[in-house]
Amino acid sequence: MSSGNLIKLALQHFGCTQKELATKLEVSPAQISKWKADEHMSFDMEEKLDLLIGLDKRNPDVVAWTGGVEQADKWGKLVSYLAYSASQEGETGYITVPLEDDYDGLLCWNILNILQEAGVNIPKEFPSEIDFDYESDDDDSSEKFDCLYEENPFSKIISSSFRALTDVYGFYAAYFSDIMDNDDLELMESKAGNIESDLLGLAFCKVGEKSEFMPKFDDFKYRTLKDYQEWIEIVKNKAFLNNVPLKAELINMVLDGHDRLGHEAEAEYLGLTSKRLHPDVYMNEILQSHRIIQQVLPAICKKLDITEKELDIDLSKLYLK
Repeated sequence: MSSGNLIKLALQHFGCTQKELATKLEVSPAQISKWKADEHMSFDMEEKLDLLIGLDKRNPDVVAWTGGVEQADKWGKLVSYLAYSASQEGETGYITVPLEDDYDGLLCWNILNILQEAGVNIPKEFPSEIDFDYESDDDDSSEKFDCLYEENPFSKIISSSFRALTDVYGFYAAYFSDIMDNDDLELMESKAGNIESDLLGLAFCKVGEKSEFMPKFDDFKYRTLKDYQEWIEIVKNKAFLNNVPLKAELINMVLDGHDRLGHEAEAEYLGLTSKRLHPDVYMNEILQSHRIIQQVLPAICKKLDITEKELDIDLSKLYLK
């Protein structure tokens, strides 16, 4: 939640200056300026402003982005419907938690934030062509749903992202979750703790493309994949150092398309991969690295005139303790 957007909404609601708002809230004008610049705001003050401007627990970011409470509610209904549809059609066997446990509106905030990072301009008026009762069964409902899933760029990319998320999250649930929940690895205290919370962004990268609608998509994709490569490397290293077996090559969650990830997750859910363990998955990677070192190290030593005796290698230090 942005304190800046909360102050922005308060100023719009009261039609007042920052100084006048400061008087209403019994704080200094300087404090209003700090909040407007996104400085931390206490929970009590957030609650007070929520009540004063009638947000009724709605996310102020979503309200500010979409043009008001009424528009925010329409986006919320769209996101809830598309999330439900995607979760019902998921085939991995795993529950896509972000799509099914969205009690605080975080999913709507998340997808709208992702769209904006990809360069999408959120309109202040909800698109009229997708503003209808999604539960209706009217004679013209078929055309409306064709527009919803195939024509309107907002609903189309949101729906595609949610469907991809069922596959990506399934792969995470199948091959990551047990490792992440291993307290001994302390992964949740590291950067790798971001893996689950940012999965929608990763799914979005697998179905989107740069266009006039999303001019900054490539930049968003580059940042997202770079982050995931770093985070997954942390997981793999922690698992290796603690002798924790992996049942799949984890980096495939970044490299593979969502369909393939979904198939991998379904296979694990059905017990078809029970014999596949960690050494079979990335022992080849370790061997390749070892062979490269064997080839490069002698050449380096020769170039630097370093003898084997001068290296003074203590083999006892190479064993795991």
